[in-house]
Amino acid sequence: MARAFVTSPLLRGSAGMFCPQAALSPPRPKGLRHFTGSCIMKSQKKSDHLEKTEEIFREKVVTSAKVCGITDESPTVRRLRFLIAEKSFTFKAGQWVDFFIPDVPVVGGFSICSSPSLLKQENALELAVKYTNHPPSLWVHTKALELNDLPRVTQLCALGSEVALRVGGKFFFDPQPSDSPVNLVLIAGGVGINPLNSILLHVADLYRHRENKGSGYEMGRVRLLYSARNTSELLFKRSILNLTNAFPGKITCSFYVTQQTTEISEELLPYVTEGRIPDKDIEKHISEDTLYFLCGPPPMIEHFSRHLEACKVPKEHICFEKWW
Repeated sequence: MARAFVTSPLLRGSAGMFCPQAALSPPRPKGLRHFTGSCIMKSQKKSDHLEKTEEIFREKVVTSAKVCGITDESPTVRRLRFLIAEKSFTFKAGQWVDFFIPDVPVVGGFSICSSPSLLKQENALELAVKYTNHPPSLWVHTKALELNDLPRVTQLCALGSEVALRVGGKFFFDPQPSDSPVNLVLIAGGVGINPLNSILLHVADLYRHRENKGSGYEMGRVRLLYSARNTSELLFKRSILNLTNAFPGKITCSFYVTQQTTEISEELLPYVTEGRIPDKDIEKHISEDTLYFLCGPPPMIEHFSRHLEACKVPKEHICFEKWW
């Protein structure tokens, strides 16, 4: 479950990089009764995703979506691919979805981990969901749900399962061709890599378009600093390394592991440091034309956002999303 905190636009050419619209209370989806009826009416707890994010912008479009791919991304994270039914459904790299499951009276909130181009090309998007006791997460991980008002949810997540999705969030990167070039520093903790992976994939698409067409947005350099408990919990690591190889000097990454108990593979060894992300590794990438996107546990986000401000980085250059 996520709550987004994003500052105002930072550079003149950056109006397309962040959502400028005023925060709106989440509209109730219509026309998808069997997906949303019980979910909405029974989402009354303050810990509920809808209440936590009620002041955050949402799109009006609600789409049905069918599970068309299931992969175990790590021992604790399952990656789902959804085929999207509604042709007008769109999202920006970094946004999340309200996740409505039939017969589950709790609405999930999960960041999209795939690129907008996957939706355009294949009518698909992906979510990577960590195992927790939250009912939507339990459904994704095919655990039987014991709920007060439902003795047992009979239809668990499988190929062909249907849900409903609605895009929300002001945490995104969506530059337009005429915008000024910027560099990005992406700082991720644990499953907080999800929206930053979407941004990283979108950046790669911007590079490819510029190389192939000679036009489009001129993207600067991107640096990813990503911390997890151990290398098995570094999500998307092979995809990330493939991007660093495909765009040498443009995309670089550093992995950090805090509880590694096994030997680190040769493939990952050059990129992995044991311990937390040190302040000095971020300080190396401070410049006037750099944006900082942070997503992870609240203590990590609070520490790095305060540290960046102490290093004279303007608040409007720092964008973050906390995962509670």
